[in-house]
Amino acid sequence: MSAPITPDNLTVPRQKVAGKPALIGLSREAMRDALIAMGTPEKQAKMRVGQIWHWLYFKGVTDFGMMTSLSKAYRAELAEIFTLDRPEIVTKQTSKDGTRKYLLRIAGGHEVEVVYIPEKNRGTLCVSSQVGCTLTCSFCHTGTQKLVRNLTAGEIVAQILVARDDLNEWDNTPFDKRLLSNVVLMGMGEPLYNFESVRDAMKIAMDPEGISISRRRITLSTSGVVPEIARTGDEIGCMLAISFHATTDEVRDTLVPINKRWNIEALLDGLRAYPRLSNSERITFEYVMLKGINDSDEDAHRLVKLIEGIPAKINLIPFNPWPGSPYERSEWSRIDAFGDIVNEAGYASPVRRPRGEDIMAACGQLKSETERARKSRKQIAEEAGL
Repeated sequence: MSAPITPDNLTVPRQKVAGKPALIGLSREAMRDALIAMGTPEKQAKMRVGQIWHWLYFKGVTDFGMMTSLSKAYRAELAEIFTLDRPEIVTKQTSKDGTRKYLLRIAGGHEVEVVYIPEKNRGTLCVSSQVGCTLTCSFCHTGTQKLVRNLTAGEIVAQILVARDDLNEWDNTPFDKRLLSNVVLMGMGEPLYNFESVRDAMKIAMDPEGISISRRRITLSTSGVVPEIARTGDEIGCMLAISFHATTDEVRDTLVPINKRWNIEALLDGLRAYPRLSNSERITFEYVMLKGINDSDEDAHRLVKLIEGIPAKINLIPFNPWPGSPYERSEWSRIDAFGDIVNEAGYASPVRRPRGEDIMAACGQLKSETERARKSRKQIAEEAGL
């Protein structure tokens, strides 16, 4: 197992929580240890973890007093020692297409955005893994916000809990009727720069006795932190998406600067060795369509040549503009022509329809509201390299 990777081998700031420790986000083993430490007999601890887990992640309770399978005295003791607090919903916006965007305030007063996207046969929650981002991808709004810190496992899984609260679906909702059926780690931050917290949160999300989201309904998107890709398959087992966006190192160095550390060849070598790679579990290549930058027929032909031999699909993403953004969306005719070339090569190439643009909730548009308010349009443009 490789050591955790952080930007430039620096330690990302960790959360320092004042007050009571949280139970949400603890693994079963860590919760057992915490209960024993508070005085729970070891012989009872495993049973107590199962009971509490059920109340937290199947019932969705927010108060120890509601855990009626536990004695009143034990509930009171838990409430004295631990907290079940959710992040604060600062604002909730609903798009004309039904997309919901939540601005959540977490420990330290920091803010992250979370997006729920309703679709015909499923509902997808786009969750964040960091406050800000360190990757500075030039087409992404989040990339103009400096990294503040990693989110804890509890703060990541709490995004799912908050959304399910708002959608009013807990234990009384059969899975095939759920409004929230899928999770994508495509919000603020690079998930593989916060691997352990992301892994632990997704294990809670997948636990069949709680939230119970199938690993194949969870997709982790990375810009290409190559040393952590194999760990994703081994330790999380979810679906994998790659924020690719270019077919030459020269262009990708600008669009996705992490390419200077792990270039296209290194990234593709890592993907070919992905532990779960198969025709039934294809890798998704995300490709934002930028007018005159990466949308030519030559780019399309290079793309299919590069990924040859990798079971994959290519998601074509029309660029979603943001204040001061240095790019324009490709013409729809150009997107269609690009997609035709990819399709003819045997790869599915759906065009991701922009959702929530009217509330800045579309792909690449997320950024905490305080950051938007703090910086002028000119400052944002300068940070984007205009």
